[in-house]
Amino acid sequence: MSEQSLSVVIPCYNEETTVEKIVAEVLQADTLGLNLDVIIVDDCSTDTTRSKVAIIAEMDSRIRLVCHDTNQGKGAALRTGFAQAKSDFIIIQDADMEYDPNEYAKLLTPLLDGRADVVFGSRFSGGHVRRVLYFWHSLGNKALTLLSNVFTDLNLTDMETCYKVFRRDILQQVTIQEDRFGFEPEITAKISRLKPMPRIYEVGISYKGRTYAEGKKIGWRDGFRAIYCILRYNLFR
Repeated sequence: MSEQSLSVVIPCYNEETTVEKIVAEVLQADTLGLNLDVIIVDDCSTDTTRSKVAIIAEMDSRIRLVCHDTNQGKGAALRTGFAQAKSDFIIIQDADMEYDPNEYAKLLTPLLDGRADVVFGSRFSGGHVRRVLYFWHSLGNKALTLLSNVFTDLNLTDMETCYKVFRRDILQQVTIQEDRFGFEPEITAKISRLKPMPRIYEVGISYKGRTYAEGKKIGWRDGFRAIYCILRYNLFR
């Protein structure tokens, strides 16, 4: 087996209906021979998420559960997970089944080939299955990506994507400050400013989005916070 490894960081908050299934899919995913380390950060869930993860962590040594005593947000959960990650590569995985772990292999390939330092999974690059949902939400995502690109001088098609994969030595050069969904524009801005700039690739991915009735958490306030973060982390360094 490869001596290289992959840490999958999964932030969780009230995902009792999906967390067991997503962990099972992560464990079965093709990681191209990398040793697997799964770090699940429970952000003070009020349902049975934490107890369910504790049970599956007891049964598989590849799974680690880290718990927050207060709800802090996705960015804070990722900050906690990144601090625990010791693998060569680190990928973010949401717990809500919107993103498919079966696509790990194509996300990892540019990194393992030595072509990339960071890989973004794009929901909008075409040619992949995508659930049709909210027009204004999709438009907002594209507008935020465009605004981010203006300041970072990158030509990303999906800055807000969950699927971001990093070489750990690259991620260690960045300090995450945002506690909620502002993480996405913050990490993009800070990665783009590293010297020398990392080699960033994009890979098309599928997307099975949720409705708000199904548990989607991001809202319009997060969109305004994203604009603030784009300006803050690009203009005020």
